Amino acid sequence: MNVPVTVYAEMTPNPSTMKFVANKYLLLTGDSVEFSSMTDAKGFSPMAEELFNFPFVKNVFMAANFITITKTDNVPWDFISMELREFVKGWITDGKDVLIQMPAPKTVIEATEDKPKKEYLPSEYDDAIKSLLDEYVRPAVENDGGAIDFRGYDNGVVTVVMRGSCAGCPSSTMTLKGGIENLLKSHLPEVTEVVAENE
Repeated sequence: MNVPVTVYAEMTPNPSTMKFVANKYLLLTGDSVEFSSMTDAKGFSPMAEELFNFPFVKNVFMAANFITITKTDNVPWDFISMELREFVKGWITDGKDVLIQMPAPKTVIEATEDKPKKEYLPSEYDDAIKSLLDEYVRPAVENDGGAIDFRGYDNGVVTVVMRGSCAGCPSSTMTLKGGIENLLKSHLPEVTEVVAENE
């Protein structure tokens, strides 16, 4: 028996993003992908490509069973959330491709010329930090329609990348400093600070 697709919209702590949650998995658990333009999405996600046809869609972030959409500031959610929810529901119901292939991870070369991305050497704390983030932080961040990725550990400082609704969210700094930093410090005394790297 086919279970009918349901999709509900949920506000996130970031006022310009909304999370659309489906009762079906869109990506494999643990995978997430983000697109900031139609060009980005071309050849990877037919669904994201189609979403960028809406003039108010600015960013599309996809994870296990949800899509977080960032809108432009000129349109209130009241006018567009229903339309987007119906679009997402229709797309999944029709069995169309959400993602045909994962884009390659962004390389260091793409970083701005004057400020290349920092390279991190593997450290003895990497595994411990990753498992703490996976166990305690990832579920909460995904709950808010975002994702957190570990970038590296260097001299007491843990660097993470915030994506989806967490990127540019006013409360993500609080989450980062108050929540994540305290969690890591309490488990690993070697950690002195947690900082976010901008993608």
